[in-house]
Amino acid sequence: MHRVSPDVTRRRVGIVVLALATTGCAGDGFNWGWHVVDPTTAQGQNNLSFLVTGFADTILLSVATLALSLTLGLVVALLGLAGWTPFARLAPPFDRSVPEHRRAGGMRARLARWQPLGTINRVYVEVFRSIPMLVMILWVFYGIPTLTGLQISVFVAAMLAIGICDSAFEAEIFRGGIQSIDRGQREAARAVGLRPWQEMRLVVLPQAIRRILPPLGNQLVYITKISSLASVIGLGELTRKANELNVTVFRPLEIYTVLVLEYLVLILVISHLVRRLERRMGADETRRR
Repeated sequence: MHRVSPDVTRRRVGIVVLALATTGCAGDGFNWGWHVVDPTTAQGQNNLSFLVTGFADTILLSVATLALSLTLGLVVALLGLAGWTPFARLAPPFDRSVPEHRRAGGMRARLARWQPLGTINRVYVEVFRSIPMLVMILWVFYGIPTLTGLQISVFVAAMLAIGICDSAFEAEIFRGGIQSIDRGQREAARAVGLRPWQEMRLVVLPQAIRRILPPLGNQLVYITKISSLASVIGLGELTRKANELNVTVFRPLEIYTVLVLEYLVLILVISHLVRRLERRMGADETRRR
């Protein structure tokens, strides 16, 4: 008995599924309307030109949001690593020969070990990492004018909402990168007389940034994609432009297909630039060695 190979079987199943899908579309009377985005016609050129105008707001929002989230994330990460204990003098006397885990506790000892800046770091990260991005955008857009009386634009609202939420992830990335630097680097910086802020700026951060560049690049890609949520408050980025055009021509499949291609091209360009930056910074580090 002749046996059919698995590859042949899979090809036959694929042909059958494709035929059924095509037949189903034809049976439902679906008519394709690619003419609305056909670059060879006047209508298609106008529609494509309208869709492309969304690139400006998408790119500008992504860059501004990344700058805000990086700044906030670095500050929050440094707060968590500061190790400031304002009540250290309240620590009860102890015998240094006793292991640390066996030393006397109590409220006084816990208060002496309390690091308020570390608490701020943990609360900030846990709160804003838990809020859905769309909910944050809507809350900032409608909440800030109501609570403060300040009128903010849709661009500022989207930048604040996405930047604050993303900064919680950036803070964890910075924290991991800074803690990955060998302690000997810091001891060497102190040995040559550098102050703590000089040690962080000249020794620790440059090395940490090179190590965390890949996850920072991923965050830029994430911010670019999540910027599409700003369409719900009226920002004229790529998704908003597609929605507005769809309301006019009523061809969602064709229009959103173009939208997918727009985001695909944009993300591929960003990924390429990030990889080039990674190689360049990696080459610089190799030359320093």
